[in-house]
Amino acid sequence: MAHPGFFQHQANARRNTLWLVLLFASAVVLITLSVCLVGYLVTRSESSHLSFPDWLLSSHGLITAVAVVLLIGIGSLVRWIDLAGGGSRVARMVGARAVDPATTDRDERKLRNIVEEMAIASGVPVPDLYIMDRETGINAFVAGYTPGEAVMVVTHGAITQLTRDELQGVVGHEFSHILNGDMRLNVRLIALLAGILMIGQIGSFLLHSSAHSSRSSRNNRNQGALILIGLALLVIGYVGVFFGRLIQAAVSRQREVLADASSVQFTRNPEGIGSALFKIGLKGGYLDTTSHASDMNHMCFGESARMKFSSLLASHPPIEERINRIQPGLGARLRSRLRDTTPAADLRGAGNGGRVGNGAKAGVKGSDAARVKDLVAEFTAPVARPARKHTSPIAATPEPAITSAAVPFSTTVGTVNGQSEAFAANLLARLPATFRDLLYTRAGAVQLCYALLIHELAPAEQDSRLWTMAEHPLLAPRRDLLDKLIPALNQLGPAVRLPALELAMPALRKLDPEESSQLLAQVQRLARADQRMSLFELAVISFLQQHLALDAPRAPAVRHQSYRPVMPALELLFSLMARAGSNSPEVADTLFGEAMAGFASGNHPLQMPRKVTLPQLQRALADLRALSPLLKPAVIDACGHCVLHDGKVEVREYELMRLVADQLDCPMPPMHSAA
Repeated sequence: MAHPGFFQHQANARRNTLWLVLLFASAVVLITLSVCLVGYLVTRSESSHLSFPDWLLSSHGLITAVAVVLLIGIGSLVRWIDLAGGGSRVARMVGARAVDPATTDRDERKLRNIVEEMAIASGVPVPDLYIMDRETGINAFVAGYTPGEAVMVVTHGAITQLTRDELQGVVGHEFSHILNGDMRLNVRLIALLAGILMIGQIGSFLLHSSAHSSRSSRNNRNQGALILIGLALLVIGYVGVFFGRLIQAAVSRQREVLADASSVQFTRNPEGIGSALFKIGLKGGYLDTTSHASDMNHMCFGESARMKFSSLLASHPPIEERINRIQPGLGARLRSRLRDTTPAADLRGAGNGGRVGNGAKAGVKGSDAARVKDLVAEFTAPVARPARKHTSPIAATPEPAITSAAVPFSTTVGTVNGQSEAFAANLLARLPATFRDLLYTRAGAVQLCYALLIHELAPAEQDSRLWTMAEHPLLAPRRDLLDKLIPALNQLGPAVRLPALELAMPALRKLDPEESSQLLAQVQRLARADQRMSLFELAVISFLQQHLALDAPRAPAVRHQSYRPVMPALELLFSLMARAGSNSPEVADTLFGEAMAGFASGNHPLQMPRKVTLPQLQRALADLRALSPLLKPAVIDACGHCVLHDGKVEVREYELMRLVADQLDCPMPPMHSAA
């Protein structure tokens, strides 16, 4: 049976969005009634004969109620539109600086390497990185609407005060939010809270303006009424904020615990994230240089804002509780290490909120693997993970991606395992410096898209295909760059192709919409130059369309709660997978029938389509993308059944699986030879 973790979390995130809207609507109703009550009391002398329910239905009451709802709605709508720019807009809102992928700063390179390794190991495009340069606290968050346009923001304190293992634990925690669909909910929560805050802001404005005008005004009666109204609105507004923070905490706390557990699963090093949390407990993670700290509280790795009633309003469980959930007794061991390695005077200072004298020594020295307890078992049923090693070489020739059919493909979706992390670490270590640096530039990333489609051709045929492409200052083929990219692709083999494209995504996302559109047209022209479309060419084109199209940041809406509306799309997809996974029409027919058996009813006639065109496949995948998350594992596993019938998956078959998974918003980690 397919492991439901990733898909269940996706479904839960969507349900949480509906629950959040319901709670927001309830808060709006309560705030509206409270403001109307203030209006009723202020105008009571004019309408003393009316009870509050009758006044509420009068013209005065209705106008007041509509005005309040409009103010809250406008406040939320303005912030919603402001954040439509996705993760990059959130990063700019808090004053974060984009990290140059080619940075030479040691700490920034450490962060970049960890994020790239985790992205390749999980099968998602590399997020854009931002640093909050003026923040000395230890914190981080991810933002965006889809994994393809996610950004990761890390404080300067985090990259300078955390060891590599600790920073890797934090990055693993944030990748869990990317994979589980938490980012979209977090951004929407910021917008909804902005509307609730609007009433309090109006009350504060009235108080300040009345206090200023009272110095020059003689109408004390009107000024007194204005002050009372402002004070009432301020109280009501912040009562609304109080309940908004309760909603924020209720939505966030369990997801933070799950993200901690996922970090342990991803890194297989509980002391990494545990020690990072321990340092936050000592040094703090508050965001002191932005006015949006409280808005971001539910998004951050640790609490980002100081607040009263923290036990009730905190968006995260207490630090000590989080550490001991990761591994019982871990907090006591970390405190013991701190006492053993820190001078007594510094230790007393740390106990009063001061800084640890020797931050590096207070960190983790080893994983203590014999005492590891996998916290993920409390939330999911994880697949057994091999020991972490970094010795498997990258295949230089097309090898089977995996050699066992025991594990369904859907169990790997949204996870990081030992093999995929070893693959990612070795790939990054073996990439030539010039090749890797080119992927960080717009020109180099564009040329990579072309190199992927022609690197297996003879030089003369490469030039013939490139000759057909349009001239452009940035997008035209450049032989000087291609001559640096193509040899590396040929040397490293097919296993490097999709990871290299993922590494190039931050640079490709810097193209403006017109350039992105023209790049897609150039790639399609190059792929069709020989009047045919290979599976890999299809994978590259679909990947770029998925992540560079104008509507790429938008999360797909769920339109299908059953398989019946998408049966034609399933037939088309499984016919392609059956033919890709077999060498004979008879075997393909058998595989197609077996794949469709779990979806078609007894009275549904099955007929395997004999031809699949690119537009047909794109429409089919678009229909399947709109399935409910809980219906997608069966589709992934049926595709896997077609390519696994002979007990192995070739690189080209895996690339097709990655194409399907990526189009269905199901990040799939890389696979390599298990030999």
